[in-house]
Amino acid sequence: MIRPPPRSAAGEGKDGNETNMTDPISDMLTRIRNAQRALLPAVEMPHSRIKESIAHILKREGYVTEVAVEGKLPRMIKLKLKYQGKKSVIEGLRRVSRPGLRHYVGATEIPRVLGGLGVAVVSTPEGVMTGVQARKKNLGGELLCYVW
Repeated sequence: MIRPPPRSAAGEGKDGNETNMTDPISDMLTRIRNAQRALLPAVEMPHSRIKESIAHILKREGYVTEVAVEGKLPRMIKLKLKYQGKKSVIEGLRRVSRPGLRHYVGATEIPRVLGGLGVAVVSTPEGVMTGVQARKKNLGGELLCYVW
């Protein structure tokens, strides 16, 4: 009896680190959430331009201390997480628009997260920016996620 070769672990490619995921932004937010719950000082994830833009927004808004893009192909994004004692600065992350249900908003419909204490991340024709920046430029777009 001939047996088929064993399958690799879920999400792993031929060399063990290639993944084929349907929602990389959700994966990024989940990696950050898991790293914070484990009180890890940093988290690494596969690179993409949109994830790099979101990471720079998190740094600009004071949710992470450092953003670095490392390595040759495949490149990785490394985020140094920010804590106040044993409590993470990021209280919550929520993916809004997802591959199965996209969520688009006009400039006047961009929500305020926690009455202005959080950040809405919006992908606009001029790039990825916060909800406040998009409102000032009178731009709508895809509502990617909330951070508070």
